[in-house]
Amino acid sequence: MTTPTTQKKTRRKKNKYYYFTQVHEDAIVQYALTTNREEREVLYGDYIGPVFNEMVDKIVYTYKFTNLPNVDLLKEECKTWLTTILDKYDPNKGSKAFSYFSVITKNWFIHKVKKHATQLRREIAYDSVVKEIEQQHLSTDNSYAKDREDAEFWHFLWKEIDDWDTGTLKPNEKKVLNAVKELLSSCDEIEIFNKKAIYLYLRELTGLNTKQVVNNLNKLRIKYRQFKIKWNEGEI
Repeated sequence: MTTPTTQKKTRRKKNKYYYFTQVHEDAIVQYALTTNREEREVLYGDYIGPVFNEMVDKIVYTYKFTNLPNVDLLKEECKTWLTTILDKYDPNKGSKAFSYFSVITKNWFIHKVKKHATQLRREIAYDSVVKEIEQQHLSTDNSYAKDREDAEFWHFLWKEIDDWDTGTLKPNEKKVLNAVKELLSSCDEIEIFNKKAIYLYLRELTGLNTKQVVNNLNKLRIKYRQFKIKWNEGEI
């Protein structure tokens, strides 16, 4: 007596490729063998085309080719390409039509994946190069603009300082002014690290004491602040 358990064991396992039957195998073989155009159209329309549609869809889903961009368009391209190689199938080589075209379809999509990955790498590399060039360009432009602005500032400042010497300055004022001009013109050659060192240097140049240097320097500071305000407001 057969029990449910033995029935379960002897039940035939359902083929996961049930959609691709012997009928479709025979249709592909017949398509490859015949040269009759009308017969091929009937075989493709009734049997081969529909089963190719399902085969491609299942392979795309099974191997996760769904992540490819424009995957629906790629599926249609693959199906079209399969029709161009139908007559190249040779059943005498021992390969079943299903296995033959399944492998070809999978390899076709693998090629697309590799091509897409290569394209992505190129795009990423290109974007990196473009960004680097843009950064260098911006850095160069900013540096150039700053250098030019600094040069213009010093040009007009020197002109302003020369105008301060109107011939009406008191002797000590003139001494401090000349000492400041000497200090500014030699700033690249003089190592001065703090305000106290500046006062000492000005004392040496003028022969004045610290109080005299500070008092006359404050008068020059007022003139400099007025110049800086005009510069910042674009009046110079």
